[in-house]
Amino acid sequence: MKAIVITRPGGPEVLELQERPQPVPAAHEVLIKVKAAGLNRSDLALRAGKYGGQPVAGVVPGLEVAGEVVAVGATAARWQVGDRVCALLSEGAYAEYAAVDARHCLPVPAGWSLLEAASLPETTFTVWANVFQAAALQPGETVLVHGGSSGIGLTLIQLGHALGHRVLATAGSPDKCQACERLGAARCVNYKHDDFEQAFKDEKIDVILDMVGGNYTAKNLRLLAPDGRLQNLNAMQGAKVEINLLDIMTKRLRLSGSMLRPRSADFKAALAAEVEKYVWPLAAAGQLEPVIYKTFPLAEAAKAQELMDSSEHIGKILLVNEG
Repeated sequence: MKAIVITRPGGPEVLELQERPQPVPAAHEVLIKVKAAGLNRSDLALRAGKYGGQPVAGVVPGLEVAGEVVAVGATAARWQVGDRVCALLSEGAYAEYAAVDARHCLPVPAGWSLLEAASLPETTFTVWANVFQAAALQPGETVLVHGGSSGIGLTLIQLGHALGHRVLATAGSPDKCQACERLGAARCVNYKHDDFEQAFKDEKIDVILDMVGGNYTAKNLRLLAPDGRLQNLNAMQGAKVEINLLDIMTKRLRLSGSMLRPRSADFKAALAAEVEKYVWPLAAAGQLEPVIYKTFPLAEAAKAQELMDSSEHIGKILLVNEG
């Protein structure tokens, strides 16, 4: 099969289309013929050798796919050959076939195409784990998401809105802010034009999902209401920050963060079950809308990652296998 391989740590140029053996599913796995794979920021960090410190040469990147089941392991009883699924992986999505833990697969939601479903796993799993599990967003609470026009940002905006929360966002252009507000954000601030801390200073913000880090961290802590929770996913502007501990102590704030990729298979299986129970009905009912910015053939993975790195996009970028 064809697959995109990281040949060494570096820029997009280190991605190479190679022939690789087709995976053979273990007893607990299914083999998926991949129709589409979603791109995520962690793919870029992995390619650059900045994700967890693991060796990356020879790794096939990619964390999410959608496609058709073509082989089923002996204990993967839920699935049959021909089932249309989307799935979360630790790596290996940039390929024509992927072997996946059967518990990390979900059926394509009613009314969604395979292409659209490829945009779901990483974003929905990440948002549910961070905002609704770890930060425990409660009825009536307000959530702020930075990077609102990203795949994760637009997923949180739509989920939060569908579940009755006031959702605030930041994004980097008028078009991006318009997209956030169209999909359910009560307000979106263009951070390139306005100081979001000043813009939101009169809001009661209970949970913040941040992918930026850097000087956003201190501002986030000042913005949070008493008993607020700051959940970090990334540190695009720097992981080393200076904070005032009095902000945390006086308001009883909780500062946390997570990475989904290193979590255990059992954790991801339990998370998949919750996402299917609480999120999938919203997707099937049209309350969660796919937002796909651009698709690329598998062979053009480097171009796709260059686009993601530019931050021009609104929503998801996908790699597509034809046929």
